[in-house]
Amino acid sequence: MYSYSEFDEAFVRARVAQFSQQVERRLDGSLTEEEFRPLRLMNGLYLQLHAYMLRVAIPYGTINPRQMRQLAHIAQTWDKGYGHFTTRQNIQFNWPKLEDVPAILQALADVGMHAIQTSGNCVRNVTADHFAGAAADEIEDPRPVAELLRQWSTDHPEFQFLPRKFKIAITGSPNDRAVTRAHDIGLRMVRNAAGEPGFEVMVGGGLGRTPMIAHTVRDFLPKADLLPYVEAVLSVYNTLGRRDNKYKARIKITVHETGKPEITRMIEERFAELRPLFGGNDQKLLAEIEEAFAPPAFRVAPTDAYDAFYKADPAFRAWADTNLHDHKASGYAIVTISLKAHGETPGDATADQMREIAALAEEYGHSELRISHEQNVILPHVHKSDLPALHARLAKAGLATANVGLISDIIACPGMDYCALATARSIPIAQEIATRFDALDLEHEIGPLKIKISGCINACGHHHVGHIGILGLDRAGVENYQITLGGDGTETATIGEKTGPGFAYDEIVPAVERLVRAYLSVRTSQEETFLQTYRRTGIDPFKAALYDGEDSKDAA
Repeated sequence: MYSYSEFDEAFVRARVAQFSQQVERRLDGSLTEEEFRPLRLMNGLYLQLHAYMLRVAIPYGTINPRQMRQLAHIAQTWDKGYGHFTTRQNIQFNWPKLEDVPAILQALADVGMHAIQTSGNCVRNVTADHFAGAAADEIEDPRPVAELLRQWSTDHPEFQFLPRKFKIAITGSPNDRAVTRAHDIGLRMVRNAAGEPGFEVMVGGGLGRTPMIAHTVRDFLPKADLLPYVEAVLSVYNTLGRRDNKYKARIKITVHETGKPEITRMIEERFAELRPLFGGNDQKLLAEIEEAFAPPAFRVAPTDAYDAFYKADPAFRAWADTNLHDHKASGYAIVTISLKAHGETPGDATADQMREIAALAEEYGHSELRISHEQNVILPHVHKSDLPALHARLAKAGLATANVGLISDIIACPGMDYCALATARSIPIAQEIATRFDALDLEHEIGPLKIKISGCINACGHHHVGHIGILGLDRAGVENYQITLGGDGTETATIGEKTGPGFAYDEIVPAVERLVRAYLSVRTSQEETFLQTYRRTGIDPFKAALYDGEDSKDAA
């Protein structure tokens, strides 16, 4: 992975020193909260319901064991012993004291980490496929390009005060695991007719109060043109984007109001102006970055132990069936460590768990880790012969839940338990759904099903693209949960369809159970997934199950 250069190191240290002085001035009263607010947001510090919250960047989800141990140290020393991994592949600490934040930032800088541009109207953390560099279906590892974008966008003088925040996602695979079509810019690696790698460029996606799927403005963009093209998109948005209404300031609204043909023409026109100004230094830098992302030295060894364990141990087999994915190297597997144990908070990891994950990466995973937007941790390179021992260690640490991609592998925002913007709780809903279906012993029979929960219309829980999406709202001071169905965050991205009136807090879990039982009754086979069934039958049998109690089989 990329390591800080002398410039990176000096830049981050200078920002820590600068913000430390600003914190001192806030503490002694020289700065009011109103004056301090834009300064703290530039450094990832939010004021939540109960305390400050610090959001730490994990660029494109890649982290090493030393950094993971430092996050554990921060959690134990200055927080309440845990951290929360987010849908932008960041980590949040929910309880830091303001006077401790400079020390936390210093500790982050010691391991090449920071909280810069994790807030504010700027280019946020660039996210990537969490299987990057390992996936069997990958064209190329997209992380060098993501790192190039990170370096280019950090403290970019033109793009520090955009009309609104700006999010970029990138994948090197035709199978989209990075939700690229729900981003301001989505980049999906493709090949042209000559077999050369480049990018499909999508612009104007986003969720929140006005969910939209991005439009493709270039079917194929050569890799050498990527940086000037992205700059052209940002430049056009910075000029056109609305600043009179923050609810209409995202680029998705700009694209919608301007129209795809005209916005594409403007991007291409600006690109033609910018392209000659890029004399090749960006490609030289990219080549240097690519060297830092050379794959590890994969070993060749028998997999007999894995094969035997898979046949003999039902618990190991269940975990392998859900938590392992195909690797590009023979004899290896990608391991997803679920942070969704039944009844626990999705995305939370204790300091002890973080330390154990770091140790496991060193012992079994070539010292590499990824954070997924689905709030899990990935060991991207594990030889199959090590999987039985790895599984035993995970089980001992409470990290061997066999549920990746299943109904209890829920994405959930912090909701009203932490967030000042939330209108309803999301964490308890996720916990109750997980424990309910664990008690019913149904989740493996149900098969792949993605539930995503947001505690307000800002949609940090990605509910719009959940197979079952749940949005918590405030109705006259009472929590009310709206359900959407059929959402999809992959290459066939779709915004979910609202089912109808919402449900009270104590009604939402039974409502989800009725939906699931309707699915089980109308699917054509055990191989037909919830999303496939929904696309075949439409919403009617599910609405019947939710609202009027009609037999879902008859309604289908």
